[in-house]
Amino acid sequence: MAKARALDRRRRSVRNIRKITRTMELIATARFKKAMDRSIAARDYTRQLAKLLANIASVGAGADHPLLEVRPTQRAAVLVLTGNRGLCGGYNSNVVRQAMGLLGQWSSEEVGTHVTVSGKRGISALRFRKVLVDDEHTHFEDKPAFAEVAPIGEAYLDAYVSGRIDRLDVVYTQFTNIARQEAVVETLLPLKPPEEDGGSPPAASHLASHEYDFYPSASSILEEILPASFQSRLFKCFLDAAVSEQVSRMVAMKGATENATGLIRHLSSQFNRARQTQITGEIMEILGGVEALKK
Repeated sequence: MAKARALDRRRRSVRNIRKITRTMELIATARFKKAMDRSIAARDYTRQLAKLLANIASVGAGADHPLLEVRPTQRAAVLVLTGNRGLCGGYNSNVVRQAMGLLGQWSSEEVGTHVTVSGKRGISALRFRKVLVDDEHTHFEDKPAFAEVAPIGEAYLDAYVSGRIDRLDVVYTQFTNIARQEAVVETLLPLKPPEEDGGSPPAASHLASHEYDFYPSASSILEEILPASFQSRLFKCFLDAAVSEQVSRMVAMKGATENATGLIRHLSSQFNRARQTQITGEIMEILGGVEALKK
């Protein structure tokens, strides 16, 4: 049986680790609550903007716009959103797995790719897998700002309108609720017509033409709202990725804390048995010495 002193040292070490994981769990919980509020607010804004876009498009359905143009994919842009740090379970690995599957698909179809990765973990993981990373971003944490995301969106819009890319796929972890986050691939360009996003065109009794007059035209307003809709959807991807990372870290650190507690309990039991055996042995030695003196 292991010596009591060694078991005590190991128990103290595990206790120190438990303090760290517990602290990280509390920090992740606080960050998660703030990130979730921002994500929910952005989700509501994006949803309302999509409804407005559906109404306007129902009036100007014949209007053409470069962002709605669907063309054969010869050059695809892939944006991968991961974290800068680990200790968050399978958050980063799940996103990287989805990204590798998408890149493998484009490679088999002989489609050129432009890969942009946000997060140190994703950058190192894709480079380890011999993937050429064209652009990197490492400054996004748990509070991505729209002003920081907007230039990235503008670059993608310009590239799509000019024909340098034919498609934009974002690989990130979609946040549904605290119990469900899923690594997904979402196509942001070309923008889907509103009737495809909602599954069906708006009902005739709720068309915007029955409630509003457009000046100068519905088509001109659509040209303003389409880029805004794209930017809001892209920003929501960053927000979902941030809140999902904090949830994953919170759950991972909670599990680590619970495992440490169980290990401490087990080591304490071993320590008590070892200490009891040691004390019993010392008592037997004393009794043996007493008997020897009697002789």
